[in-house]
Amino acid sequence: MLKKYTIRDIANLAGVSKGTVDRVLHHRGKVSETALKKVNDILDKIDFKPNLIAKNLKNNKVYRICVLLPDPKKDVYWEPCISGINTVISELGAFGVNIETVLFNPTQTKSFLDANAQIQRSMPDAVLLVPLFFKEALIVMETYEALGIKVSTFNNRIASEAAKSFIGQDLFQSGRVGAKLLQSLVNEGDIAILHVSEKYKNAVFMQEKEKGFISFFNDLDSPNYNLLKHKLKDLDFETSLKNFIAEHPHLKGIFVTTSKTHQVATIIQKLTPKKIALVGYDLLTENIAYLKKGTIDFLIHQHPKQQAYLGLKLLVEHFIFEKEIPTQLLLPIDIINSENITLSARD
Repeated sequence: MLKKYTIRDIANLAGVSKGTVDRVLHHRGKVSETALKKVNDILDKIDFKPNLIAKNLKNNKVYRICVLLPDPKKDVYWEPCISGINTVISELGAFGVNIETVLFNPTQTKSFLDANAQIQRSMPDAVLLVPLFFKEALIVMETYEALGIKVSTFNNRIASEAAKSFIGQDLFQSGRVGAKLLQSLVNEGDIAILHVSEKYKNAVFMQEKEKGFISFFNDLDSPNYNLLKHKLKDLDFETSLKNFIAEHPHLKGIFVTTSKTHQVATIIQKLTPKKIALVGYDLLTENIAYLKKGTIDFLIHQHPKQQAYLGLKLLVEHFIFEKEIPTQLLLPIDIINSENITLSARD
């Protein structure tokens, strides 16, 4: 095992007093050039690293980090994130850091803005947030930067200099993966991109998936496929989807850009005797049930628990271990079918 050097050890090796070593380590008080060089030479030789946890506790410094998350009661996709946050609290919460989770209604921009205002008034050291609403997220992140609060994001990326880090998938590439999966299932005909229960113009994550999906078929340059786009709202979901399918008798495949794939599967199962290939996102209980039945062919797993866990862990380790926060951490794009769902559902 490597020797753990004390200030006394360093002082003896450098031939100076313990007080001199303490002043060098903590950058306080006056130290002669000769003594400074002696101490730094020894520090370099032994690769000395201070005990940062002990240092934080000694200084009575408690860091505060807020996690801003869509309410899982409104959208169960976010439920695993709570588990990820709790894991970080269990692992690192004792080392001079307080972690608070703040929830907002994912269907209301006002709720998102109000939750951010609440966090900003409390002045934490950092915030980890899901920038669900593009325009509003840009505004609040600029405010965080002005207040000197570090901001990391997860799940969907926002192009803002205020965001120091992003944890999640490459959503453009995710869309291309979805397109490749449908192309492997369908030889020709109409293929639809369905956006469910979101305001498309303010939802960058759906736009990026759509761009990736379209780019794949543009690169394919095949006359066999015709791409369609349709938005579905909760209020008239069933009627709108039934009408859309009726209007497109050559519809062979559907790509759903959100976790609401099961809602589409319910209608398809009722309405059509013929098979329409269906690819969507996320390991919700309802999605898994339709995947096992064969109504959904593939799901793309976005690892929400891992996103929240890693995003928060990186912030905590930055404060207590002085680790650099990476500008981005891209997670794998996992393809789930009926054969590997049992293993994948454990994540």
